[in-house]
Amino acid sequence: MKNCLECDEKIVGREDKKFCSDGCRNAYNNKINKDSNNYMRNINNKLRKNYRILLELNPEGKSKTTRAKLFSKGFDFDFFTNILNTKTGNTYYFLYDQGYMLLDNDYYMLVKKDI
Repeated sequence: MKNCLECDEKIVGREDKKFCSDGCRNAYNNKINKDSNNYMRNINNKLRKNYRILLELNPEGKSKTTRAKLFSKGFDFDFFTNILNTKTGNTYYFLYDQGYMLLDNDYYMLVKKDI
C-alpha cells in the first residue's frame, strides 16, 4: 500500500496513484508551484504586468507605440524575459512571446513572436 503525498492517508485504487483525492493533488501542486519568497513574487508580478500591457497595446501582433504611453500604463523597462539581437543589429526585448524594439523619437515597435 502507498500513502498520499499530501496527507499521508492510505491510497485505494490504481497502483500508480500518488494522491488520495483531487483536493490533495491540488494542494500538493500548489505548494510546489508557489513563489518561494516575496522577491520572486514581486518580479513575477512585474513580468505579468508588462506582458498584459504589451498584449493590450499589440492586439494584431505588430504595432507602434510611444514610451510615454507604455509608462502611463505602468510598464517597467527593467523587467523582461529575454533579448533577441538580429543579424541587422536590432535589439528586441521580449516578455515571453510579446516583444518591443526602440525606434527613433521614443517610439517602440511592438511585435509578437510565433511560437
